[in-house]
Amino acid sequence: MVLSPSSGKKAVANWIFIGVGMLVIQVVLGGITRLTGSGLSITEWNVVTGALPPLNEQQWLAEFDKYKQTPQFHLLNTDFTLSNFKFIFFWEWFHRLWARLIAVVFVVGFVWLVAKRYMKASMIKPLLILFLLGAMQGAIGWIMVKSGLTDDMVYVKPVKLALHFVFALVLICYAWWFGLELAVPATQITRNSRIRNTNWLIIVVLFFQLIYGALMAGHKAASAAPTWPTINGQWWPHFLFATPSALVENKITVHFIHRGLAYLLLIATLVFTYRLYRHPHKPALLQKTILWPSVLILVQVALGVCTVLSSPYIIPNHWVLFDWLAQFHQIVALLYLLLMVWMLFLIRNTKQAVK
Repeated sequence: MVLSPSSGKKAVANWIFIGVGMLVIQVVLGGITRLTGSGLSITEWNVVTGALPPLNEQQWLAEFDKYKQTPQFHLLNTDFTLSNFKFIFFWEWFHRLWARLIAVVFVVGFVWLVAKRYMKASMIKPLLILFLLGAMQGAIGWIMVKSGLTDDMVYVKPVKLALHFVFALVLICYAWWFGLELAVPATQITRNSRIRNTNWLIIVVLFFQLIYGALMAGHKAASAAPTWPTINGQWWPHFLFATPSALVENKITVHFIHRGLAYLLLIATLVFTYRLYRHPHKPALLQKTILWPSVLILVQVALGVCTVLSSPYIIPNHWVLFDWLAQFHQIVALLYLLLMVWMLFLIRNTKQAVK
């Protein structure tokens, strides 16, 4: 990373990038929590006291009794032992603990940077927005968990899972952009409105693709059509759009849209790379990352295909090949998103001024 010579801006930028890294890890932990079916193991949200796990057998049994009151236990995990419960409890607890650590790093870092007088007035508003987004993400996470603790739900509601996931990505991208504003000098910015428009197209399509990726995960839809390139032998499955709700509730429809958006992203990214390659002015940072969008999208498509094809071999409560592939599929999607935001930062409109 090419950093500003200002020690104050460098310190703030490094603090923001540490936060971005921690947020990326949090998304990864969220994926593990979902794949292990751990998200509903903790039925309460205790901001302070919940930071500690049960410390003795009596406390473990008390938490297990609370879990036994959930629909997930009654309808899915009636054979769970205390040992099984401890396993899923750990991942949900660690996911929440990491969120608390992120909050501590941001608050302590903010206080330290203010004390060192590294904070400028222009930085305060973006940071306040960042803190607000973080607080909202925590609230959305709890609303998502609650959606799986009522009626006959054995998992959280897919739409609320998608909201939680996408909002996390918005938070990460906002922090990432703010860090780049502090760290990347204006000499690394290039201008080409046509390439930037293609960049924006990719990000908009990617936004919907990530929503449908989360819906795929929430519905556990991979095994509903474990074939490729067709969907259960059909290029255009019947009754895809029979009702408006099918767009978010029908597993095959979600599958179809997710695959279609993937192909669109693949084509758009290859076009983007080609146009960028022909662009005459490529500063050092752009030159170093010019091929990465195409590399990541090709890897991502391959991971998506392999994930779908491995879905018939899912074993409940066991981490198998499908889970590894699904997890890497999510990680590459996140890296691809950050890379496209990086490109958007480096490529500006022809007449756009750089702050």
